[in-house]
Amino acid sequence: MKSPSLLVALCLFSASSMAQTLVVEMTDLNSGKSAGTIEISENDYGTVFSPSLSGIPDGLHGFHLHENSSCDSSTKNGKTVLGGAAGGHYDPEGTGKHGFSWTRDNHLGDLPALYANSEGVATQPVLAPRVKMSDLSGRAVMIHAGGDNHSDHPAKLGGGGARIVCGVIK
Repeated sequence: MKSPSLLVALCLFSASSMAQTLVVEMTDLNSGKSAGTIEISENDYGTVFSPSLSGIPDGLHGFHLHENSSCDSSTKNGKTVLGGAAGGHYDPEGTGKHGFSWTRDNHLGDLPALYANSEGVATQPVLAPRVKMSDLSGRAVMIHAGGDNHSDHPAKLGGGGARIVCGVIK
């Protein structure tokens, strides 16, 4: 018979070895070149998105999970939308509204804003307390040109504007 302490150690080892980390390759939608990666992991407080990106315009950017696993362009009203095949913000509850990552009456895909420094480097992690790793498969992560006020006013979807960098979560 195995000792209880050995069983506990085996269980702890199994649980820690199952901790999942995803690495998402991010692509600049204008140039098609790599913008770096985002590492995604879960902890006791939610899901952490840790960017290692460069070539991003400085400042704050809208940052979201989108509903489809594609960064391809689409056409809307006769105009090409870079990253448009990613669809809208991930909204499994059908709230139809934009908000904060910690509120419950808005898109689940609404993440905290992403910050890029004056050299265009983004390394500051963000925490999404409601997102689980199980929510990520089959989604895209998107960075928008402008900031995000986490509201639909005065501009829709937080005012983030054009999609500039995208990665498919596998």
